[in-house]
Amino acid sequence: MVAPEESLSIEEDGLIIMEAGRITDCGPYAALAPKLDKAVPVTHYPDSIISAGFIDTHVHYPQMPAIASWGQQLLPWLEQYIFPTEAKFDNSAYAEAIASAFLDELLRNGTTTAAVYCTVHAQSVDAFFRQSEKRGTRMIAGKVLMDRNAPDNLRDTAKTGYDDSTALIQRWHNKGRQLYAVTPRFAITSTPEQLEMAGDLLTRHPDVFMQTHLAENMDEMKAVSSLFPDSASYLDVYAQAGLVGARSIFGHGIYLQETDFQHCHHAGCTLAHCPTSNLFLGSGLFKLFDAVRSDRPVHVGLGTDVGAGTTLSMLGTMGEAYKVSLMAGAERLQAIQAFWLATAGAAEALKLDTKIGRIASGMEADLCILDPAATPQLAQRTAHCQTVQDMLFPLMILGDDRSVKATWVNGKTVYERP
Repeated sequence: MVAPEESLSIEEDGLIIMEAGRITDCGPYAALAPKLDKAVPVTHYPDSIISAGFIDTHVHYPQMPAIASWGQQLLPWLEQYIFPTEAKFDNSAYAEAIASAFLDELLRNGTTTAAVYCTVHAQSVDAFFRQSEKRGTRMIAGKVLMDRNAPDNLRDTAKTGYDDSTALIQRWHNKGRQLYAVTPRFAITSTPEQLEMAGDLLTRHPDVFMQTHLAENMDEMKAVSSLFPDSASYLDVYAQAGLVGARSIFGHGIYLQETDFQHCHHAGCTLAHCPTSNLFLGSGLFKLFDAVRSDRPVHVGLGTDVGAGTTLSMLGTMGEAYKVSLMAGAERLQAIQAFWLATAGAAEALKLDTKIGRIASGMEADLCILDPAATPQLAQRTAHCQTVQDMLFPLMILGDDRSVKATWVNGKTVYERP
C-alpha cells in the first residue's frame, strides 16, 4: 500500500477538461480556464471535493433484495436467504429490473466501477451488462459457477458452466467498457472438474478476470479442507486449478497464513477487504496491514459485499475498514490510505490503473463529487477542518450516499443529488 504522504494529490481550485469520455487536461483553474473556448460549458462544484470515481472490488448484485437478513453465519445464511433470492434470476425481466436498480444505487454512492457476481443463470449476466452498457460504466462481472452443494435450481455442470462462460466472454468481454470475470462461487460449490475447467477458461482467455471467495469463515475453511484433502491450503485448491494469477480477485481472505500472503504477492492477485460483511456475518477481522506488509505486499481493494455487506457506500465501507484495523492489529488505517484503496489502489490491484482510479490527463472521465457538508452533523464537524486532508476522515466516518453530490461516468453526469 502506498505511504500516506504519497496517496493524495490536491488541487485547491481545479479544472478538469473532458472530451469523448476521457480527461484531456486537468490542473489549476486559473491556468486552464483561459484556454477554453467560451462556448464550452463549465459545471461548477463549489465547496466540494472532486474525486476519481470509487471502485468496489467485491459485490453481488442479485443479493441486493436480501440485504439485512437477520441472524446467520455464512453457510446457513447462504442456504436460508441467498440461494432462494438468487433462484429468482431465472426470470430475465426480474434480473433486468434488479440490475438496473443496483447500478443506480452504485452511482448514487459515487461508485463507477465494481467487480460484480451475477447468478448461475447466463441471463443474469446479460441483464447486468446491458444495464451497465446503457449507463456507460466500466464493470467487471461474471456468471457464478456452482455444480455441487447447492439447490438443484441453482446448479450448473462443469460443461454447461464452461460453455455458458465461453459464450458470455465472447458476447461481453471488452465490449465497450464491459469486462468479464470467470466466477466460481467458492470451492465448496464447485467440483475439482469445474475448477479445472475454470482454469482452462483463463488459459484460453488470458485477459479476463477471475473472482471467487477465500478463507472467509471458519466453518467454510473446515468444509474446504474436507472436500479437498490433498490441498495444502484453501488457496492451494485454487492454485492447483490454475486460478491464482494477476487478474484473480479473492473476496475476504480473513484466515490466510503467511505462506498464502507470499503466494498472493508473487502471483500479483488481489484480496477484496469487505469489512461490513465480515462484521455482519461475524466472520472475523481482515488483517489489512499484514496483507500489505512492505517486504511482500499483496494488492488489496475494498468491497461492499452486498448482500452480506450492509451498504453500497464506499464511504461507509472505508469507515468500517478503519474500525476493523483498530481491532485487528497495531496499525490504524488513515483516511488518505482508505480513499486510495477505494480509487487508485483498487485500480492498480485490478490492472486498470491506466484507465481509472485517478484524475489525470488520458484517464477515463469517471468522477465522484463529494459534499463535506451534506448533513448538519457533517457540516458542523467539517467546519473545523483546516485542509482537505482533514475533511476526509469525518467524511468516511459520518458520510453516506447523501455525501455524494454528483457522479460522472465516461464524461457525462449520470447522477445528481436531488
